[in-house]
Amino acid sequence: MLDALTFPFNNSFADEMEGFFVPWEGDKVPDPQIAVLNIALAAELGLDPEALASAAGAAALSGAMAPAGASPLAMAYAGHQFGGFSAQLGDGRAILLGELIDTEGRRRDLHLKGSGRTPFSRGGDGKAVLGPVLREYLMGEAMHALGVPTTRALAAVTTGEEIAREGLEKGAVLARIAASHLRVGTFQFFAARGETDKVRKLADYAIARHFPDIVGREDRYLEFFRRVRDAQAALVAKWVNVGFVHGVMNTDNTTISGETIDYGPCAFIDSYDPKAVFSSIDERGRYAYGNQPLIIQWNLSRFAETLTDLVNPEDSDDAIRQLTNEIGAFPAHYQQEWLKGMRAKLGLLKELPEDLDLANDLLKACEGQDVDFTALFRALAASARGNDELARAYFDDPAAFDAWAARYHTRLATEDIATELRVEAMNRVNPIYIPRNHLVEEALKAAAGGDLELFHKLSAVLAHPFTEQDGAETYALPAPEGAPRHVTFCGT
Repeated sequence: MLDALTFPFNNSFADEMEGFFVPWEGDKVPDPQIAVLNIALAAELGLDPEALASAAGAAALSGAMAPAGASPLAMAYAGHQFGGFSAQLGDGRAILLGELIDTEGRRRDLHLKGSGRTPFSRGGDGKAVLGPVLREYLMGEAMHALGVPTTRALAAVTTGEEIAREGLEKGAVLARIAASHLRVGTFQFFAARGETDKVRKLADYAIARHFPDIVGREDRYLEFFRRVRDAQAALVAKWVNVGFVHGVMNTDNTTISGETIDYGPCAFIDSYDPKAVFSSIDERGRYAYGNQPLIIQWNLSRFAETLTDLVNPEDSDDAIRQLTNEIGAFPAHYQQEWLKGMRAKLGLLKELPEDLDLANDLLKACEGQDVDFTALFRALAASARGNDELARAYFDDPAAFDAWAARYHTRLATEDIATELRVEAMNRVNPIYIPRNHLVEEALKAAAGGDLELFHKLSAVLAHPFTEQDGAETYALPAPEGAPRHVTFCGT
């Protein structure tokens, strides 16, 4: 029975934030079917996987039939996209179906991407197709397994439609879970209109939802900025530590919660290259792998601009001074987070001054050498045991590595820890398996043709990225020599 499905919704945004969204329902679709269901996440949310897999579940998770208690809406937001400001973006092909309180008491958004046109669609059809939906599902769950804060995928649902892209493709909807969908761009939408009262209301809502310990503090808006800054510093450091390139770091894709959102033109590097770009539209390398810390600081500067009237309503110059100081502190916070991750990857327990140079010099040694980033760091576990041959083999010219390795062994000798304990710690943070771009494309191509076997196999391997798995050797390898350069698209 379609009316038998219920969700335990608790919809604070719909209830408290009128004027920040447009009530809106998803399109009716001819034949919603669950293509992939995240059973573990469903249980975490307190939902019944069997019910979600039913016809009623498919209808609800496609947006075709809002279940009881839902308050479907399209959120308003603006954003800087590749540096240019768009005053009105918003959920152009998505709706926030409602909020759930999960089994650990955390509030989570249930959001549907690809559910049809909304008042924010800007001429688009509001739809998504199966390939990009499965990409977001796969990448988000892989990032979660790697320990990177991220939105997650509850389900991929096919709609029974044929959507015009490069030819006709299978229509699909992604059911996405997030701590919230508040973005820097959400604040920009109202700040650009001079609606300071709404910016204040939004800030108070975000503080209560994400940083409740600072509710009521006199300096709460400045502290709010600091919390978002530090969450983003930690997030981007984790991206860089695992070799992830977001590809579309617009301010509307910069979350207040510090979660990764929007897996359109994203990829993982194979060979280490700070200039690595995979997005088809990033012609100038704005969002290149090595630029990501600079871009998030720029995005945070745009966020700070929206909070000026809140930080000091009486003296804008003072507010700008305070916020500018906090923006200026970003590089140090980012470096601290990045170096913390690098120390873990290198198996360093103490914090010594020379560690920053040691980490940076390893990366410098990799440049231009076609060194597999992921495989190199996994191989350093053998170096920690005294055998450099495995790591050395990844360098076309190992002389630079040899010089670095001598320093590395000297540094390891400063710590009194059993070698196997060090190696175990390194292997907990250096993955064997990441979403290798060629494997992702292979799985998505097969899925678009109706065969999900490769998708499920890849997903199963990526769910345990730090553990060596029998028969999974090919999942640890980079693209074959001579493979074309990997290019990703927004998927709109």
